[in-house]
Amino acid sequence: MADYLAITGGVGGAKLALGLSHVLEPDQIAFAVNTGDDFEHLGFSISPDIDTLTYTLAELANRELGWGRQDETWAFMETLERLGGETWFRLGDRDLALHTYRTQALAAGRSLTAVTEDICRTLAISQAVLPMSDDPVRTTVLTPDGPLAFQHYFVRDRCRPAVTGFEFQGADRAVLNPRIEALLPGLKGVIICPSNPFVSVDPLLSIGHTRALLAGLDAPVVAVSPIVGGAAIKGPTAKMMKELNIPSSATAVAAHYEGLIDGFVLDEQDRAQQDGIGVPSVVTQSVMLTLDDRIALARTTLEFLQSLG
Repeated sequence: MADYLAITGGVGGAKLALGLSHVLEPDQIAFAVNTGDDFEHLGFSISPDIDTLTYTLAELANRELGWGRQDETWAFMETLERLGGETWFRLGDRDLALHTYRTQALAAGRSLTAVTEDICRTLAISQAVLPMSDDPVRTTVLTPDGPLAFQHYFVRDRCRPAVTGFEFQGADRAVLNPRIEALLPGLKGVIICPSNPFVSVDPLLSIGHTRALLAGLDAPVVAVSPIVGGAAIKGPTAKMMKELNIPSSATAVAAHYEGLIDGFVLDEQDRAQQDGIGVPSVVTQSVMLTLDDRIALARTTLEFLQSLG
């Protein structure tokens, strides 16, 4: 059973997850991964946040693009484009093989958790990578012109539409991954990675009584701010906050998790906000440009978490 659970989604979360994987033994850490971004496209079952994490942990992530696999080729997309097919969501050839395997396995009745475990084993990942649920939960972005499926908003429309809110379709019927729930009583702490609070963390928290379960743990819960100096290091978090009339600040992120977190990690650039956080906090260098940065933030976060425990 893992000592620590990290809640993650997207590139920012995967960076800290990689740091944690270097600091902790494989059996000490488990990752609960957002699946609200999952969708079906061109007949394939695609799990972007799971894939981002697994490629990162396996050191296969495409550093140049910031998504997908390294050393990718694009024959499939090039041919599809010549045929007039949809190419707004780029699927590299190596990536496509993984999606094909996942799609076939799910169609055969296997769970997303089991399929993800197979993929991790193949990629020599020893940590537990756990989808937040084996039931479909789909993030919908609400805009003045109507609702958008998350990948349509994020990739096809490049986050241009204004955001008025979010819905998590299926969350009321979904069950938290039993393997995640089984870990909770024995945990020494929970880390909410610097992922988008609204579309990478809230989907998991929206499943059943998950937020209450986490808030009721004897172990501390710590969040790492995805906002540094009023801006998001990666992704549309700051833009979303502005459109939702929420200050783009570390303080506002901490307030979003009020009642859930016992501690908060913010960047040196936001030191002046520390007194307004509302829970114990630590200030550190949190921008992760190198592997050393990822490891350093992981160590600081764990030490802070342990001090609260």
